Amino acid sequence: MVQNILYRWATGKIYPQIHFVFHFKLRDLNVIKGETSLKTMVLESYPYLQDVLDKIWEKPEHLLFVFDGLDEFKDRIEFTNIERNPVPRVSCPGPEGLCTVADIVRSLVHQEVLKGCSVLITSRPTALESLDHISTNLWAEILGFFAEGREDYIKRFFADEKIAYEVLRYVKENDIIYTMCFNPSYCWILCCTLEPIFKHPERKQPPPKTITQLYSSYIYNILKNHPRESESPREVMLRAGEMAYEGVCNRTIVFDDEHFSHHQLEPSTFISGFMMEILEKDDRGRRVLYTFPHLTVQEFVAALAQYLTPVCRNLVELLDQVHKENDGRFEIFLRFVVGLSWPHTARQLEEILGPLPNASVCEAISWLKVNFERAIKQSGNKDGNRKLLNMMYYVFESQNNRLVQDTLGTVERLDLSGFALNPLDCAVLSHVLQLCDTIHKLDLNSCYIGDEEIQRLGPALPKCRHLRLESNNLGDCGVKPLCEALRKTECKIQSLKLRSNNLGDCRVKRLCEALRNPECKIESLWLDSNSLTDGCTDDVVSALSTNRSLRFLYLRSNSFTDGSVSALRRLIQTCTSLGGIGLWGNGFSSDGENQLKSLRGIRAELLVDV
Repeated sequence: MVQNILYRWATGKIYPQIHFVFHFKLRDLNVIKGETSLKTMVLESYPYLQDVLDKIWEKPEHLLFVFDGLDEFKDRIEFTNIERNPVPRVSCPGPEGLCTVADIVRSLVHQEVLKGCSVLITSRPTALESLDHISTNLWAEILGFFAEGREDYIKRFFADEKIAYEVLRYVKENDIIYTMCFNPSYCWILCCTLEPIFKHPERKQPPPKTITQLYSSYIYNILKNHPRESESPREVMLRAGEMAYEGVCNRTIVFDDEHFSHHQLEPSTFISGFMMEILEKDDRGRRVLYTFPHLTVQEFVAALAQYLTPVCRNLVELLDQVHKENDGRFEIFLRFVVGLSWPHTARQLEEILGPLPNASVCEAISWLKVNFERAIKQSGNKDGNRKLLNMMYYVFESQNNRLVQDTLGTVERLDLSGFALNPLDCAVLSHVLQLCDTIHKLDLNSCYIGDEEIQRLGPALPKCRHLRLESNNLGDCGVKPLCEALRKTECKIQSLKLRSNNLGDCRVKRLCEALRNPECKIESLWLDSNSLTDGCTDDVVSALSTNRSLRFLYLRSNSFTDGSVSALRRLIQTCTSLGGIGLWGNGFSSDGENQLKSLRGIRAELLVDV
């Protein structure tokens, strides 16, 4: 993403006011110990500016500093202002003043140094909390690949078109794997993992179904195809995993000789199979550092190590400890630990590393059950919903369907309203809902659900009796899975709330066509505030007039006028099951309102609200 920004700036497509861009990866700045200066940092990366840098500082409004990967920086940068955080901090005295890297970044953001310069910070969601109180011009969420981007990446990755087609077909059949591919790094790992599976079908290696299984296959392929020294692969993986875990704890993703020595590791062809060498320049010349290809690979190796220890440790205690951390550092790590409890996931790795202890597997499952039950009880607010959703990810990775059914067996309502859901969240939620028959009420009001999100939820929708999808953004593609759910014979939806989705006439027409289904059980339908006009009235009335289950219809705060009165009167008269219709907030004249109100007495208890 940052490379794309830099390319577009360099080619004159964006930021014409910016004359110089200084790009720093915060992971690389982790190796700086003690104090440094902004000038030193710049010249380390851009030594050719030595003679002109002082001149460049004179016009800070033409400068852009890019700090990439806040979540990968080992130190916390305290961005809150002095009124909110009275703890003394060091203000950087200028570009040549000595400060910690954290203070340099903070001083640039707060315009204490080079006032007028621009600063761009990128981060995974896990580190966003520290940015909450920054006064900023723009926040942006990078969504990654759209559907066509994922397909294009996979097609380009595989030279053989036939293999590319088979991989793409397989990926599309797996909602979780396909949705995960919005992240280009995940997409690369996926393609690396699937390549030998589809290239050599004679090996009969099963393709992955979960994220943990994907990474398990990725590591397995590396271990299988890299030479192994006389030392035990299990022992080396344990040491590497302990180093990886220490890195997750301390936000360290670049490892040097000291890290290797501390964990009794030595650089080898075995290690280089799953760690990358990078060269860094320092006072002594150049030295070799190591990093994992992606942070998620480090997190997986760290999780794997928890099953490789020769001495049985209390895994529940460790999981409880890291689960208490609220900064998101351990979310992926926990998914992998729980995911490795599924025997099918670990089977390949056990060929090389030996069996994973059954006691640890049982402890992981026990921990998951206890905490899943706790998360259900504590859900209902933002923090509780986040924890519950994380637990659903863990449950999916564990593939322990019985645990889901036992744990959710008494839950009748699931309320995630107001909590932003992405496509991957929705795919995981759908998986859990499909395993449970007791959840009758699903509240997804104001969850930022769009086309892709509702598509991922689609398979689970028919199981819910009461479905709230108000204040979302269901587009053309989003209405389609909803219509498909309503057409299914087994669909249980009785109450459907779609208020404030900006559906418009066309989408509501499609929705009402689905309601023609004689098996449809819909009793209450909310279509308020959806920009509906007289253009859809005849279709709505035609579809609903034959419905025998509809009791309440809400069409408030739309744009209906007297042109719809005749059709609406016909609906009220012919839909004999209808007990109430809400029509206030439209554009009816007094005469139109009176014509509608005159029908109030045609059936006992009929409510016409105009």
